[in-house]
Amino acid sequence: MRTYPRDIHVVSQTTAQQNRSVKKPEQRLKAMPISDGVACAPVRLIVHDSGEYVPRYNIAPSRLAAEKKRLETALNGASKNLDKVIDLVKSRVGEVHANIFLAQKMIIEDEALVREATDTIESRHLNAESACVDVLDAYESQLLELDDDYLKDRASDIGEARRRILEMFRRERKEDVPAEDDAPAKEGDAPRIIVAEELMPGDTVAFTAKNTAGFLTERGGPASHVAILARAMGIPAVSGVPNLLQTIGRDDHVIINGTTGECIINPKRQTLNLYPALGKLAPKRTVVVPPVPGFSVYANINTANEIDQVRETGAEGIGLYRTEFEFILADRILSEDEQYDRYAAVVAGMEGKPVYIRLADLGGDKAARFLRVPPEENPALGYRGARLLLGQPELLATQARAIARASAHGPVYVIYPMVVDEQQFLKLRTLFMQSIGDIETGHIAHGVMFEVPAACICAENLFKEADFGSIGSNDLVQYLLAVDRDNGLVAGDYNPDRPAFWRVVEHIIAAAEQAQKPLSLCGEMGGQPQFLPKLIARNIRCVSVSPRLVGLARVTARRAQHILTPDTEVKQQ
Repeated sequence: MRTYPRDIHVVSQTTAQQNRSVKKPEQRLKAMPISDGVACAPVRLIVHDSGEYVPRYNIAPSRLAAEKKRLETALNGASKNLDKVIDLVKSRVGEVHANIFLAQKMIIEDEALVREATDTIESRHLNAESACVDVLDAYESQLLELDDDYLKDRASDIGEARRRILEMFRRERKEDVPAEDDAPAKEGDAPRIIVAEELMPGDTVAFTAKNTAGFLTERGGPASHVAILARAMGIPAVSGVPNLLQTIGRDDHVIINGTTGECIINPKRQTLNLYPALGKLAPKRTVVVPPVPGFSVYANINTANEIDQVRETGAEGIGLYRTEFEFILADRILSEDEQYDRYAAVVAGMEGKPVYIRLADLGGDKAARFLRVPPEENPALGYRGARLLLGQPELLATQARAIARASAHGPVYVIYPMVVDEQQFLKLRTLFMQSIGDIETGHIAHGVMFEVPAACICAENLFKEADFGSIGSNDLVQYLLAVDRDNGLVAGDYNPDRPAFWRVVEHIIAAAEQAQKPLSLCGEMGGQPQFLPKLIARNIRCVSVSPRLVGLARVTARRAQHILTPDTEVKQQ
């Protein structure tokens, strides 16, 4: 018989002074990056107590009706409590993200669950807790056996629903449980890096971009709800650290890199010096730094709800709007009007500043069940990005029309993902233009994301057709070095600071200058002090990073201002 967590406990923190008084050796770990960004802060340990068991006993025939009533009461209570969570998520993160918890509510209210659990109570004279858990365990096992990482991650919905139902039974048994609104992290708390074996979606409701610096977990893949929520909130996250709670202690503080998967426990002063804006124990959430002449810093976003955070940073524009996450969070293909509402909110919210919207880069590590794409043996090299858009022209057409309508609110730059060569780009652009022929548009430009080595090698040809280019450093490093950035076994090899990478970047820059076309770099290396000066020295004059790194990128660029000269500046659109 399996056991379940009884409760979530937050291990109390020592003061910063106590932390500094304990000298511990620096320790470096490599894991799986699941949400971009870099953070440095003390840890907050979230410990699940594994001491609870699920009561299992037989019911007398005369008590069967009462036991079925207990089941009904527990399910209704769990459903009502989820309504509170959904309202909280809508107000704090956004309505789209609340769909994550709607999935749990649907499980709890599923007629099949009620019917099968009731049948188990009647046929086996089993108590309600065990009957309900047996049914949910069967559902979860079926999902985990599927050869689909996305559906395996969705098994967490069942685990979260089970936890909420069992909590209702514990309340009925008068067991000690926390109040529904108890939060392991509160609004006034200094930012911490949340450390846990695993975080369910419900665990993350109390965490915000103001009280949370990052997530570090032992389990949870890039398609998990926690990863999606972390990316939506702009919070770095790393997962896949074996024996995490035995490795890290409550007095530790850490640096996590959500782009490379690196985790540094108790960093030395020399290490902290590499992260000047993040090395404090309690960094501010938003540091506004004035723009640097001759150098532009844009912000990356995943959803329209992040626009306020971008505006707070004073970024010069949106350099990468990863629209695929709007689809993933909704767990379906959005209609033209739904997409328009999101894109228009972003474009209008930037008040005339440029907005670079990437067409949905679905497939690969962002597979979605609603696309009904058969499982692939190697999805990173399969039906994704440009190939998927060409294979599903209706998806491209709907998105093109929504983007075209949004361009009436400000300048829009359309980025085509995972392009291989100019022929593929021209096919995509033609489909886009054919789809918007009857729409009155504002300014729209069309550009290429340089992330496939083939496209980088033939950059000259692409710049003859494209209006601009953007280097997608995260995927480019992965494909150029043949290193899976989501694989903890080879995470140590995921390092852009290699001659091959710099040569490719230099080649793309030379092609852009020859064609006199704007070029930017999207990816978290654009905000990292160890890489940004090297990019500037090679004549990169525009980067796009997560909102929380805008200030750091400007600070770093200002320190490298001696190599920012007018005659080398590439004019940005």
